[in-house]
Amino acid sequence: MYMRNLGSSGLQVSALGFGCMGLTAGYGRAMDRAEAVALVRAAVDRGITFFDTAESYGTNEDLLGEALQPVRDKVVIATKFGFANGNPLAGADSRPERIREVTETSLRRLRVERIDLLYQHRVDPAVPIEDVAGTVGDLIREGKVGHFGLSEAGAATIRRAHAVQPVAALQSEYSLWWREPEHEILPTLEELGIGFVPFSPLGKGFLTGAIDEATEFHKYDLRRALPRFSRSAREANQALVRQLGTVAEQTGATRAQIALAWVLAQRPWIVPIPGTTKAARMEENAGAADITLTPADLAAIDASLAAIEVKGGRYFPDSPLASLVDRG
Repeated sequence: MYMRNLGSSGLQVSALGFGCMGLTAGYGRAMDRAEAVALVRAAVDRGITFFDTAESYGTNEDLLGEALQPVRDKVVIATKFGFANGNPLAGADSRPERIREVTETSLRRLRVERIDLLYQHRVDPAVPIEDVAGTVGDLIREGKVGHFGLSEAGAATIRRAHAVQPVAALQSEYSLWWREPEHEILPTLEELGIGFVPFSPLGKGFLTGAIDEATEFHKYDLRRALPRFSRSAREANQALVRQLGTVAEQTGATRAQIALAWVLAQRPWIVPIPGTTKAARMEENAGAADITLTPADLAAIDASLAAIEVKGGRYFPDSPLASLVDRG
């Protein structure tokens, strides 16, 4: 696995990271803890050095702390604050005192003396971003945090935060079926020297081809609440999966590998963080770093997918998660 720099921050990580949420939250039952620890350590052995967690992912931080403690000096750990009581459905809370409280708790759970990258999970409209950036800047000066990040922040908010405390990375959704960041976010990040960490680079699993209209989701799977994963949308969006499969066959790769290689090819400072609960999938994802898509390949992919309209919104307009996507 080769390394990439997240913008001009000096933070260097593996070209592909590991999104850890699904080990304990978001997609149904949590993994068996011993199996999850083993999977994280297998990812390290595969060359992955960048691991993403959050206060709001249940026991995730504690699990990651156990898994990575033996290799702490070889990895970069990112976590997040920003939800009231660590619950996304309870709304945002980025008051300075809350940021400090969450940071201290995360340090204990992760079994570290410093959090390498601390993100604001969602922008809090009740707290000026300058106050958030200033608080994290103080934590950096105190040695408790290495770098400051934002998640799902708009371009204007990024600029305001960056003026107070340099932002090392922005984390937002980006993939072959969600390309909104290309319009304003990527140019802003490039101008400011900020790295980009796409979550859900495999479309929450859909781009792998493992999900179709007949798939039954666990009652606690967040995809049940997303319009893009309604049965009708899944049926319509199979056209995208079929076309991606055609591209994959032509290159001797899998759909997942092509989808990840495409993200990697967009900018040299982009580091996607696919997640999985299976060792075989982790190996498959890691293999995407070995695939080089030429400009001709990328043009062909764009052309082949351009005629396919993705059905279903990212969130329902009245959902709590939709209300926390910053448009500033």
